Amino acid sequence: MITLREMIRKKGGEVWSVRSDAAVFEALKLMADKNAGAVLVMDDGKVVGILSERDCIRRLDLQGRFSRDTKVADIMTTKVFYAEASQSLDECIAIMIDKNIRHLPVYEEGRLIGIISVRDALREMVDYQKFMISELERYITGGGR
Repeated sequence: MITLREMIRKKGGEVWSVRSDAAVFEALKLMADKNAGAVLVMDDGKVVGILSERDCIRRLDLQGRFSRDTKVADIMTTKVFYAEASQSLDECIAIMIDKNIRHLPVYEEGRLIGIISVRDALREMVDYQKFMISELERYITGGGR
């Protein structure tokens, strides 16, 4: 199965982030512009949290806060789970399921190289299954000779 390093190479290592002192409105605008379900929260080049659409609904709207008046630091998730680039897609999915998260930053030798979403993981799984099916069909029909 593919490693997260290979996935990041394939999809690109773009990481969208905001500072913890930014207004939630700025983060929501960035998520909308990039069609992303979450952004990393980074101060001075270091990940200090993650802000997801889920965080915004649960900690903003339900508490009667306003996105223009609330700082990202006030509602972000501070415990950020991550994966290493050498880990497999299976391991990534296991972490996401176990921790009930949808976005996983990927590090290599202590350096952030990208982020994997559950959508990315599912797309890769489907592509892998299609490949395996075509290889099996080719093997069964003798197409590989």
